[in-house]
Amino acid sequence: MNANSLKSSLATPIPRAVAWMGYGGLLPFLFLALASIVDQSHTPLWNQALIAYGAVILSFVGALHWSFAMTLADLTPSKRNECYIWSVIPALMAWLAIELASFVSAAILVLGFFIQCLQDYRLVTASNLPIWYFGLRLRLSIVAGLSLSVLFFH
Repeated sequence: MNANSLKSSLATPIPRAVAWMGYGGLLPFLFLALASIVDQSHTPLWNQALIAYGAVILSFVGALHWSFAMTLADLTPSKRNECYIWSVIPALMAWLAIELASFVSAAILVLGFFIQCLQDYRLVTASNLPIWYFGLRLRLSIVAGLSLSVLFFH
């Protein structure tokens, strides 16, 4: 994927159901980040809920790579194995994040979403996934990361 392909993936329309589900999945990130800022008396509760939701979503997007490894016929055996291996790493990162303090948890999850986005990019360039997939994953990862970054200030 070159710069023009990246621009194209950001501009290509996303199927309506996918857009609703993807962007709808950002609502808990945004709500919990805002609640953490606005409702100072319950900040630890909001922070923990944000970490938990981030961990669940990071595990989910990592698991997509297991599915891709099983179903994408155009992957090389090496790329297929890489997808299988990668698919469990976000869940391990998420589990670790749940066990640690807010600041460290947020750092692990933000890093996880960043690396996941890089893995998505690598997969898109090695397969015939729809052109819109990476653009969607990039936008969702940015909002998730920014929402989790609220925890750096509490």
